[in-house]
Amino acid sequence: MKVEEASPAMGRPRTFDEEEALEKALRVFWEKGYEGASLSDLTTAMGINRPSLYAAFGNKEELFQKALARYDATYMRFVGEALAEPTARATAERFLAGCANLQTNRGDPRGCLGLNGALACGTAADPIRKVMVARRAEGLAAFRRRFARAKAEGELPADASPGDLARYVQTVSQGMAVQAASGATRADLHRVVELAMKAWPG
Repeated sequence: MKVEEASPAMGRPRTFDEEEALEKALRVFWEKGYEGASLSDLTTAMGINRPSLYAAFGNKEELFQKALARYDATYMRFVGEALAEPTARATAERFLAGCANLQTNRGDPRGCLGLNGALACGTAADPIRKVMVARRAEGLAAFRRRFARAKAEGELPADASPGDLARYVQTVSQGMAVQAASGATRADLHRVVELAMKAWPG
């Protein structure tokens, strides 16, 4: 959506594309993290001034949450596709493979926004840390429900723990994000996925 940029200068306000600006903010947060991304970094990347940022997106915290929602809707679509797979094993494998691809995608920041963005935050950014904790908990619950259904249907053995399996795939994905940010290649991470799936029950 095109919006007018607030300006103290006389004349016709300059317009900017809100979605494009949000995408640029997302990439700054993805690369530098929530606290590492200054307002100057954000406005420079977005090509707007601070009044325009506040008018269109709210404060920095609100901007981050909007960027996170965009990240989920665009870059993380494979998660819903993974949860819709016909078997629990296929769900886990597709999710982990999708993470490996996203975390090493050429042209994008390495790792994932969820970890790069706000894994460690100071007191001032505690609300963002809580948002990210809640987001990870929601993801964990979604996989736990999927694996519980698989167990009820007899796909998983009786001694399998849906909660432990959900935490397992989440932990592997988070570890891969750290590895990707440290320089691991896509091939490296896909080998990790193969090893992780060898431990899958049944």
